[in-house]
Amino acid sequence: MRNFLWIILSLSATVQAADQNPSPMVEHTREHPRLVENHPPGLRFTLSQGTLLIPDALKAQARVPLLIFLHGGTWLPEVAGARHGMAVLTIQSNASYSDIFARHDFLKLLDEAAGQSGKKWSDMTLGGWSAGCRGIREIAKSEASVARVNAFLLIDGIHTSYTGGKPGPLESEIDTAALEPLKNLCGLAIKGTKRVFITHSEIFPGTFASTTETADWLLRELNVTRAAVLKWGPMKTQQLSEAKAGVLTVLGFAGNSTPDHVDHLHALSDWLAQLRAGK
Repeated sequence: MRNFLWIILSLSATVQAADQNPSPMVEHTREHPRLVENHPPGLRFTLSQGTLLIPDALKAQARVPLLIFLHGGTWLPEVAGARHGMAVLTIQSNASYSDIFARHDFLKLLDEAAGQSGKKWSDMTLGGWSAGCRGIREIAKSEASVARVNAFLLIDGIHTSYTGGKPGPLESEIDTAALEPLKNLCGLAIKGTKRVFITHSEIFPGTFASTTETADWLLRELNVTRAAVLKWGPMKTQQLSEAKAGVLTVLGFAGNSTPDHVDHLHALSDWLAQLRAGK
C-alpha cells in the first residue's frame, strides 16, 4: 500500500509540473516489481534546491562523483547513487522543473553543494525521470552548465507539445524547438564528448507528444538508426528497440500504462550502470 500511495503522489507531482495528464491505460499481464524503500546512511545537507547525500563510504574522500537527479522522490535516486559510489543531490518539486532552472542558477547550486559538504566533484551525472527531464532541457540551454556535466540520463520524459495542440491523423507535428537543447546534447554524445542515455515507453498521453514521438524525431535529426530488438530489460521491462552512436544510447520499451512509466524509475540503478559503463 505504501508503494502504491507513493506512485500516485509521484504521478500527481508529474501532472502538476507538466500541467498535462498521464496515460489512462491499465494492463494486468506483466509483473511490475518494485524496490523496497531504503535510506542509505550518510550525511545529508539541505540546499536552496533539494537535498544532498554523502554516503558513509564517501565521507573520507575529498573528490567524489555526483548524481543530480530531478523528480522521482528522494530515496530511489539515493539508493541508486549510493550503489554506484556517488554522492546524490535530489530535487523533488510540484513546480515546473524548467521554471525552477530558469530562475535558479544550476552552476551556483553545484557550488553550494560543494561548499556545504566540503567535497569536490570528480564526475557529474545529471538525470531526471518524467517531468524532471524538463529541468534537464532547461539546464542544457546553457553551454557553461553542459560543460560542467559529464553524463546525462533522461528516463521516459523527453516530452514536447503538439504544434496544433493535439496529435494529427497520421504522423503528428511536434514542437521541435523545445527539443533543440536535447538534440545538441545528443550531438555531443555522438562526437564522444558527453555521455547521453535515454529511455522511453510507448505511453501515448494524447494531449502532448509521447516520448516515442520525440525519440523518433531526435534520431531522424541525428541520422541515427534504430534497431528492433525483443528482450527483457531491468525490472521486467520489455525492450523493443535500441539506437547507439558514439556514447549516445536510446532504448525503447513496451508499455502504455502508469506502472510501465514507474518501471523506468525503479530501474534507475540499472540505467546508471549502463551509462557509466559507456565512459
